Amino acid sequence: MTMADRAPAPAAQPRADAPETARLGFRLTLPAQILVLFISVFPLLMQLYISLTDWSPLSGVSWPHAWEYWNSFANYTDILGDGRLWSALWRTALVIAVCVPVEFLLGLALATLFVDDFPGKRVAYSVLIMPMMVVPAVAGYMFFMLFQSGGPVNDILSWFTPEPVTLAWLSDPTLALVAVMVADIWQWTPLMFLILLAGLVGVPDDQLKAAALLGASPWARFRTIVIPRMKTIIVIALSIRVIEAFKIFDTLYIMTGGGPGVATETISVYIYKITTQDLIWGYVAAIALFILVALSVAAVWAMKRMAK
Repeated sequence: MTMADRAPAPAAQPRADAPETARLGFRLTLPAQILVLFISVFPLLMQLYISLTDWSPLSGVSWPHAWEYWNSFANYTDILGDGRLWSALWRTALVIAVCVPVEFLLGLALATLFVDDFPGKRVAYSVLIMPMMVVPAVAGYMFFMLFQSGGPVNDILSWFTPEPVTLAWLSDPTLALVAVMVADIWQWTPLMFLILLAGLVGVPDDQLKAAALLGASPWARFRTIVIPRMKTIIVIALSIRVIEAFKIFDTLYIMTGGGPGVATETISVYIYKITTQDLIWGYVAAIALFILVALSVAAVWAMKRMAK
C-alpha cells in the first residue's frame, strides 16, 4: 500500500451555497413562523396584560386601553382566597382520580381480550368504540335522560329491590357527580382501549411463547413482558386522559350545569360561568395563567420522574 493510499480522505468542504440555502429556507418558513407567533405567543401576552387589570367588556373601553384599570397583581392574590375556585379544582381532581384509573383498567382488560381472535370480534370492536364517536354534548343529554328520577337507570335498579327506586340522581350533590363520572367513563374508555390495544399488538409474540414454554403463568407473562414493553404507551394513554379529564365541560354542563348549586362545578365550568355571567375577564385571565403555570410545573415534574 502506497503512502497515497494511507493518506486520510480530505475533509468535506462546506457547500458554497449553504448560506443562501439557509436564507431561502428561512424565507419559505417565515409565513408559518409568523402564524405560529400570532396563534400562541400573542394571545398569551394579551392574556398576561389583561390579567393585570380589572378590565371587562362592560368597562366601556377596548382591551388595548385596559391599562386604565390597572391593578397590578391583585387578581393573583384574589386567587389564593377564592374558595369556590379551590373547590372546583378539588372536584376536578376527584373526577380525574376516579375516572382515569377506571378507564385505564377497563381499557386494559378489553384490550387484553381483543388481542386474540374470537367469533364476532369485528362487530364487538365496532360497538365498543362507538361511544367515543358521540359528540360530548349529545352524550351529556343521553345521560341526562338516563339519570332522571323516572329514567331507565332507576328502572333497572328497581329490578333488584323490593320497592321502586326513585333516586334523584341529578338533584343530589353526591349522586350528581357520580352520574357525571359514569358518563365520562362510558364515553372515554374506548379511547383508552384503542391506545392500549395498539401497545399490546406491538408486544413481540415470540417472547410470550418462549415464556409460556418455560412454564410462566399468564399473569407472570403479563407482568414481566407485556407491562414493561407497554410503559411508554401507558404513559401516553394516562397523560392524554388526565389532560382531557381536567377539561371536562360539555357532558357535565348539559347534565347538571355545575349544580345542584356548585356541587358538580369543575374548573372549566367555573371559568365559563365567571366569564359569561360575571364578565370579570381580568380575573379569568389570571386564573387561566395560574392553572397553565401550575400544570406546566406538574407536567415537567412528572416527566422527569417517569424518565428516571
